[in-house]
Amino acid sequence: MKKLVLGLLAFAMVFAMVSPIVAQAKKPLKIAFVYIGPPGDMGWTYEQERGRLAIQKAFGNKIETKYIENVPEGPDAERVIRQYATAGFDMIFTTSFGYMDPTVAVAKDFPNVIFEHCSGYKTADNMATYFGRIEEARYLTGIIAGRMTKSNVIGYVAAFPIPEVVRGINGFTLGVRSVNPKAQVKVVWTNTWYDPVKEREAAVALLDSGADIIAQHQDTTEPQKAAQERGKYSIGYDSDMGKFVGDSVLASATWNWETYLTKTIQDALDGKWKTHAYWGGLKDNVVQLSSISSKVPASVQSEVEAAKKKILGGWSIFTGPIKDQNGKVVYAAGQVIPDDKQSAMDWFVEGVVGKVQ
Repeated sequence: MKKLVLGLLAFAMVFAMVSPIVAQAKKPLKIAFVYIGPPGDMGWTYEQERGRLAIQKAFGNKIETKYIENVPEGPDAERVIRQYATAGFDMIFTTSFGYMDPTVAVAKDFPNVIFEHCSGYKTADNMATYFGRIEEARYLTGIIAGRMTKSNVIGYVAAFPIPEVVRGINGFTLGVRSVNPKAQVKVVWTNTWYDPVKEREAAVALLDSGADIIAQHQDTTEPQKAAQERGKYSIGYDSDMGKFVGDSVLASATWNWETYLTKTIQDALDGKWKTHAYWGGLKDNVVQLSSISSKVPASVQSEVEAAKKKILGGWSIFTGPIKDQNGKVVYAAGQVIPDDKQSAMDWFVEGVVGKVQ
C-alpha cells in the first residue's frame, strides 16, 4: 500500500512539473496581420483578408488572429509591428513590400517571434518571405488582351517601379506579344499602392491616349470602372474583379493566400517552422487565373488553356528569345531568365512603352 501511495505521489509530482507546458501548448497561436489598405479595396488587402479568414476558420481555436489596416509604409509601420511583438503575438505577417526594412528591424529585437514578410527579399532566422509568380497568371491575361485589343494599345496602371511590378508588366507584355506582336503596353506610374483617385486618373489618361484595354498593378477596381464607363475592356488584378465590375473585366490575375498560410501556420503549430523564401506559382495554387468573361471568344480561351498547361508542365514564361525595349536580344532562344535575375528585374521587354523610373 505504501509503495502504491508513493507511486501516486511521484506521478502527481511529474504531472505537476509538466502541466504548465501542456497548458502552454494548448494556448492559441497569436497571429497578427499588418495591411497597407482596407479589406474593402476589393484587391490586394481584400485577398490578404480572405486568407486570414480562411485560416481562422480552418484552425479554429488553435489560433487567434488580429489585423490592422491602412498602415503606411515607413516609420509608422515599424511602430505598429513592434507593438504587436511587444503585446505577445507569436507570428506577424507584414503584407506590403515597403514593410520589409521595418520588419527586419523588429525581428532583430524579438528573436522568439516569427515574422513573415510578403513580397520582399530579406530574411533572418526568425523572418521569412513569401510571394508568388503572379506574372504567370498575368501572361495568360496578356494573351486575352493581345487578342481582344483593336487599337493595339493596352494601358497599364502601375504602382511603383520595383522588381515585382516590372516583372509583372513584362510577363503580361510577353503574353500580349505572343499572339499580337503589333500591340504595345503603355505604362503610367502612380507611385501609390492604394489611391482610388490616382488610379482612376491614370486609367483615364491611358484611355485618352488610345488604349482600349486597361490592365494594372494597383489595389482597387477604379481602373476597371474607368474602362467600363468608356465602353472599353480591362484586365483585373489581385481578386476576380469581374465580380465587382462586370463582364467588361475580361479576366484577372488573382492571389490565393490560403494555400501558403495554411502550410506555414501548421509548421509553426508543429514547431517545425524554419526561415524560407517562398515563391509559388500556378502549379502551387498560390496564384490563379480567374474565370474568363463571356465576351472572350472560345478560340481565345482555348489558347489561354493551352498556355496554362505549358506553364503547369514546367515551361517558364521568361524563356527566350526575349528582347529589351530597344530590340536587343538579352536572352537567346531557349534561355530562361534565372530566378535571381527575375527577382531583381529593372528593365522592360520589347513592346512596353514607358520607363522604369
